[in-house]
Amino acid sequence: MAKKKKEKSFSSFLNNPIDFTLVITILLLLGIGLVMVLSASSPSALSESGNSYAYFSKQLIFAILGLIAMSLISKIDYRFYQKFYKHAWLISLLLLAAVILVGKEVNGAKRWIYVTETLSFQPSEIVKFLMIIFYAGILVKNRDELQLYGKGFIKHCLLLVPIIGLLLLQPHLSASMVIIGIVCIIMIVAGCKFRHFLLTGVGVGGPLLTAAIALSPYRLERFVTFLDPWKDASDSGWQVIQSLYAIGSGGLFGVGLGDSKQKYLYIPEPHNDFIFSILAEEVGFIGCVVVLVLFAIFIWRGILIAMRAPDMFGSLIAVGITALVAIQVIINVAVVTSSMPATGMPLPFFSYRWYSIVYFTVRDGCFTQYFTCRSKIIVSGIWGRVLNPTNLRRRIK
Repeated sequence: MAKKKKEKSFSSFLNNPIDFTLVITILLLLGIGLVMVLSASSPSALSESGNSYAYFSKQLIFAILGLIAMSLISKIDYRFYQKFYKHAWLISLLLLAAVILVGKEVNGAKRWIYVTETLSFQPSEIVKFLMIIFYAGILVKNRDELQLYGKGFIKHCLLLVPIIGLLLLQPHLSASMVIIGIVCIIMIVAGCKFRHFLLTGVGVGGPLLTAAIALSPYRLERFVTFLDPWKDASDSGWQVIQSLYAIGSGGLFGVGLGDSKQKYLYIPEPHNDFIFSILAEEVGFIGCVVVLVLFAIFIWRGILIAMRAPDMFGSLIAVGITALVAIQVIINVAVVTSSMPATGMPLPFFSYRWYSIVYFTVRDGCFTQYFTCRSKIIVSGIWGRVLNPTNLRRRIK
């Protein structure tokens, strides 16, 4: 009589090997990001505080703290989060409501909660991860209803409405777009029909987005500036024009690390959302390709982890985190190259935001574990085993 297979214990889960390719990729991105923060922030830091290392030293400290947190969180069984997926939705509501009530307004937007006069954080960054946990949990629970339009698609979309509503009150359209994108990808992978998203997006999403832009003066100004930044080159078009100057002057190999001209107070806060412009200027097209390839490797490993996860919840968590990084990279690069209207979207692992770098390293800790899989991994299997909801559910059952 064959021995009954011993159920995997929590202690054995802690000893699982990690995906070293993903970890090395994260460390490379983080290391390059720190170098670029040092280079891009030096003039601004020297002008503001007299210390050219002011921004870099803070970024370095929080990067180390983030790596420590990532190593600790990677040891937690991800199934632990499934028990509290309903709490994730409630905590998200409370955090976003707290921003409206006690948040501090900066540059016309109330997105930050200040712990001290110098230490603040954006709850929307936490909400992004909480929404991944919530939707991974609820979609697993209701997976038999996902292909239905009412109970499967509409019901789960309505759960996102209060979250997006509170974000728009801040206002924080960019975070809303990211969260909507993540949720859509998770729902499609889980089993919702793509045509439901297409029909609803054209019929409802398009008009709502158009109204959100048209009824908001600053959003409308950004859209008009995107269409012709040189129309107001000294004001609303200044930042994106200087960004294009930086990218154009970098050429193939760049002007040299540390030799950027646009970082000398031409681009406002070059160490923040427009740090990719300084990267392009100093290390050129080749350097940008290297960084984008590293992000592509990150996404590739995320997909493999989703494919190799032992259950649907683990797959959806990995898909959500991978989608979060991918969406933010695409939007940030599109903004700095004037391929879409400007929005406050940090470049993961690069932009100077202490809470952003900590959040990204902590989130990555949730899926750095290397899930083994007996099946052969091939390119065609990405649809057959992950993106095809029927096969995914059959494999899980």
